[in-house]
Amino acid sequence: MAKSQASYSKKENEKKRLKKQKDKQEKKEERQANAKKGLALEDMMAYVDENGNISSTPPDPNKKVVINTEDIQIGVARQQDVVDESPLKKGTVTFFNDSKGYGFIKNTETQESIFVHANGLISQIKEGDKVTFEVEMGQKGPTAVKVSKV
Repeated sequence: MAKSQASYSKKENEKKRLKKQKDKQEKKEERQANAKKGLALEDMMAYVDENGNISSTPPDPNKKVVINTEDIQIGVARQQDVVDESPLKKGTVTFFNDSKGYGFIKNTETQESIFVHANGLISQIKEGDKVTFEVEMGQKGPTAVKVSKV
């Protein structure tokens, strides 16, 4: 008796391949049967309703809102420069390091913390002092200058 040329695993692999091929062919036929060819233009249209949602029905013309084209602003409106009445502000020194020569002053009106450098001092200050100062824009933001004790 002669041995079979194909081993058992080869036969199993061939069966799996044929089954996979058959399944693929069945899925293809099913897709073709369920396909809706030649849809009308109305069936393919999508509409946007008054809330911005996509729907298959056209929007109600009674709910249409008329917008005046002059009212539409593209971009951001220019901001007017804020002019301060008095350049002299009052505040309290919250932190000051004498060895490094910088600190922070809390503005009493806006509660904003403003950086102060030793170069901007008129008189010596320490933490807790009430001071008057002017604000100028520094490299990294607002900086207190002409700082003096009250």
